[in-house]
Amino acid sequence: MNVKTENKPPKTKANEAMHPQVIGEEIFASDEIKKRAYYADDTTLIFHMEVREALHFLKEQNLYVNCIVTSPPFYGQRDYEEERQIGLEEHPKNFIEILTIIFGLCRSVLADNGSLWVNVGDTYWSGKGQHRSGEAKQNARRFGLRPQDRKGDGKWCVPKQLLLIPHRLAISMQDDGWLVRNDNVWKKPNPIPDQVRDRCSVSHEYVFHFVKERWYYFDKNPVGRPTESGSILPPQDTWEVPTVKGKRNGHSARFSEELVRIPILTTTPPRGIVLDPFAGSGTSLLFARKHGFRCIGIDVKEEFCELMKNSLMEMADEEERESQSE
Repeated sequence: MNVKTENKPPKTKANEAMHPQVIGEEIFASDEIKKRAYYADDTTLIFHMEVREALHFLKEQNLYVNCIVTSPPFYGQRDYEEERQIGLEEHPKNFIEILTIIFGLCRSVLADNGSLWVNVGDTYWSGKGQHRSGEAKQNARRFGLRPQDRKGDGKWCVPKQLLLIPHRLAISMQDDGWLVRNDNVWKKPNPIPDQVRDRCSVSHEYVFHFVKERWYYFDKNPVGRPTESGSILPPQDTWEVPTVKGKRNGHSARFSEELVRIPILTTTPPRGIVLDPFAGSGTSLLFARKHGFRCIGIDVKEEFCELMKNSLMEMADEEERESQSE
């Protein structure tokens, strides 16, 4: 699957990147893979597993993907009440190290000309200790003793400090051999109100685009900007996308489909495979499947795997009803 092309001239490598190999149906739908999956059909695989365990399994099965798009748990923002969750490490440095290791495993199942897209937000260090207010809104936002509520180390972790987690992660990924193509800015027109007195309100996050090699699959045409001359310019690196409000079956940190549109449509070839290793409510999977791609979701929380399964089955039922009415 991962054909090495270091000795070929750049023109050949560039052309090769635009004609990527795609895993065949026999591997995607193998009995061993179906046996380990929480849910499986001809287009979708869902794994209820710890992410590192699942990635090792995919590699063992020689199942390679073309596009990885994900939003890992943000540091200190939520407690998913799972023993093997990430995001509540004592120090943000540990959080970044663990994510770098996980994305290193993602690299081993990503095609050489594939792309990895990571949405990650930042965190302020508080140092105020455990929240004790009885206000419902504050209790939802500040569960128990969060990592950032502790005293801190006097360096990264001091009161009011913005931890710069997105770019610290990107630098760690560079050090691990990834190429950073963009730090796309997700601008939110409807952010959660940020009640502060001495700084600007936060209204953006980042979506980093990482690749393994200089030449990789990227088709700007599905999402590009037409010019008067008829040519197509690539999408810009600032995306204004509304946030998704409210919970769905208990999941309060959902992607907007519009946020995964550019990553999936530009870097997934026809019948290619999209992987979300922190799949949550399954937005990446639903979008990929709607647009004719295959998809794989991984989540450590069984409740979220069931949510993904039900959403995908509902979509399949709706597609069947539409086809019968035509």
